[in-house]
Amino acid sequence: MEKFVVFGVFLAFALLEAQRGGFFKKAAQRKGDLAADAVSYVLIPGVIAPLVIFASNEVAGAAAPQWAGSLSNLPWYAAVGLFLLFDDMVQYWWHRASHTFPALYNLHRAHHSAEYMSVRIVYRNNLFYYLFMPNLWFSGILIYLGLGWVYVGYVIVKMTVIIGAHSDARWDEKLYAVRALRPVMWLLERVISTPSTHAMHHGKHLADGVTHYKGNYGNLLFFWDVLFGTAKITRAYPPEFGIENLEPITARRQLLWPLAR
Repeated sequence: MEKFVVFGVFLAFALLEAQRGGFFKKAAQRKGDLAADAVSYVLIPGVIAPLVIFASNEVAGAAAPQWAGSLSNLPWYAAVGLFLLFDDMVQYWWHRASHTFPALYNLHRAHHSAEYMSVRIVYRNNLFYYLFMPNLWFSGILIYLGLGWVYVGYVIVKMTVIIGAHSDARWDEKLYAVRALRPVMWLLERVISTPSTHAMHHGKHLADGVTHYKGNYGNLLFFWDVLFGTAKITRAYPPEFGIENLEPITARRQLLWPLAR
């Protein structure tokens, strides 16, 4: 069920992008971008992520069969807390590590190779990036422990925030201009990822004063950046997106490194 809801959210933002300036053709789009976006969008949520969840279930079942469903009576708020810690916070650290260690950055580089913001790039990463993503394995274990009923709603909320943060239909921009919403927006931008804070992470040039690709790593919760000292908030958007000081590589290498060199 959650896949249909998430696809509906994706479609809604895609339509907003189409009205705003185009969906299939972006101003800074280069050869191979559309293919890289499409292939990753189909394979990662459709094949790789479910495969990891299934594999982690199987491993947990083999290692601790007596624990199957042991957390099924946990209150929903406690279950959400576990997913925030073992999925969202772990993904923050995985994302941060990917911008710290060169080998991991090779797995994440595809996501920043796009010189535009769009819901098209939400899943755009090297295929191995998601295969080794630790939070997916932890999520599978939590599902094995009986929290699958919470995971459905959790994923819907998380992917709605992530899709909205990547879209170039900047939902936060007009809200910033509403004086009465200033206290709400002050809090919101410190709790969840927004188009402004996440666009800063995708900016191309540190010298522009907005770009912050060595921070703003949060996916669902931007709070992790606030907590761990990697947050930057300006309510502005970088003039350009992409990767600074690295030559472009082919879409094939972006998605299949190290198999494709």
